[in-house]
Amino acid sequence: MDRTERFYKIDQLLNERRHASFAQIQEALGVSRATVKRDLQYLRDRMNAPLVYDRDAGGYRFAAPARHAPKYELPGLWFNSSEIYALLMMQDLLEEVQPGLLGPHIAPLQARLRSLLGSREDDPGDVSRRIRILHAAKRRTDLRYFELIASTLLKRRRLAIRHWNRGRDEETEREVSPQRLVYYRDNWYLDAWCHLREEIRSFAVDAIRHATLVDRRAREVARRDLDAVLGAGYGIFSGARTAWARLRFSPEHARWVGAEQWHPDQHTTREPDGGLLLELPYSNPTELVMDILRHGAGVEVLGPPELRRRVHEELELARSLYAGPD
Repeated sequence: MDRTERFYKIDQLLNERRHASFAQIQEALGVSRATVKRDLQYLRDRMNAPLVYDRDAGGYRFAAPARHAPKYELPGLWFNSSEIYALLMMQDLLEEVQPGLLGPHIAPLQARLRSLLGSREDDPGDVSRRIRILHAAKRRTDLRYFELIASTLLKRRRLAIRHWNRGRDEETEREVSPQRLVYYRDNWYLDAWCHLREEIRSFAVDAIRHATLVDRRAREVARRDLDAVLGAGYGIFSGARTAWARLRFSPEHARWVGAEQWHPDQHTTREPDGGLLLELPYSNPTELVMDILRHGAGVEVLGPPELRRRVHEELELARSLYAGPD
């Protein structure tokens, strides 16, 4: 860690423990004795830290500042990308919470988040204005059955649901054993054992048109079995049987795709002309086809033939929309 981070570490250590020995400070910082001495002296002399050595406690502590002493203030320390993303995401999610039982508990948490965002000599409101997190393709719908689903999930009971299939524009009624809730691409999904199909299925929560509690014990599915089915292929619409897609991206599109992870088990190969060969497993091609089409002429499906044919059919249908007189 750099020197500014060490200052914050010392400050945190002394505020949490009230006092800390030289050895404890050195261990927390992971630096030499000489570096610790320089840091402590710098805090006292340059940053006006009311830092004293307490012989009775056998360590350093912060004393009460003198009445007219210069103000002690740490230098600015910015968040890294994952920290600022986590803080702003938490703030964003909490602002969406509707009034309810959690209100009294959420308010202090929101205040704490604001203080964290402003703890680097910055106005927390200004941080939110200057840094934005945009949610792409988020379906803003009324998740009226979310609480019931979460409750039955934790109580290990079954649900009777009426689910709308967007692809076929039809509803089916089925009994399911909820296994877990998944937040994926800004939308909620329920992984469950479907007693109608006798297999593991994933349901978009916002597409559940009706749900009621079934007072029967939910069937338990091992996590490894869920992952084997729902994590085997590409995206949320996966399954147990997988094939391997081979996609070749043009040099221009490769500059973006080369830094992306489409699947944890993917393989990428750089080609001499700057193009990229991406290989990844999939089962249900629905979501994979949508992402392939985003790249238009910048990607070619090399295999398998079924996937290549599916993409070709979609492109032909799209072309037909624009065929005709100019």
